[in-house]
Amino acid sequence: MRYAAISISICIALAGADLAAEEPVILKVTGLIDDAPAHFTMADLRALPATTLETSTVVTDGVHSFTGVLLRDLLVQLDATGDVITATALNDYVVDIPRADVEQYDVIVGYSMNGAELDRADKGPLWIVYPREGHEALQDIRYDYRWVWQLSELEVR
Repeated sequence: MRYAAISISICIALAGADLAAEEPVILKVTGLIDDAPAHFTMADLRALPATTLETSTVVTDGVHSFTGVLLRDLLVQLDATGDVITATALNDYVVDIPRADVEQYDVIVGYSMNGAELDRADKGPLWIVYPREGHEALQDIRYDYRWVWQLSELEVR
């Protein structure tokens, strides 16, 4: 009987370890996509092809290196059909991003800056980043509003 109790305890401990090892969902995508909603962990996003871009921001000094997933590639993977992407941040900031932006520019869902994972206390874990450098049009303030840090959800409409 003692061995059965030990076996049960080990199974419970292992099951608990599996639950603790699961990564949290950091991005939810809803709307006009296949199999909505789609949920992504950091591991899911890192498993997708990565793009790195060098650009300045209006909230940091100098040019930084951002790595993440091209937003247009994410939309293609999800078979998204809408023309507007509503981005929502953890602080409930909401902005609409025209799909034309992500088709014309290499807009990324960034998860690292200068090689370091974005931290929730400083714009992370996800940040929509536009490639300002080399695109004079992206210096316009209306694009600055579309840089959503602490991104948590996208809705394709």
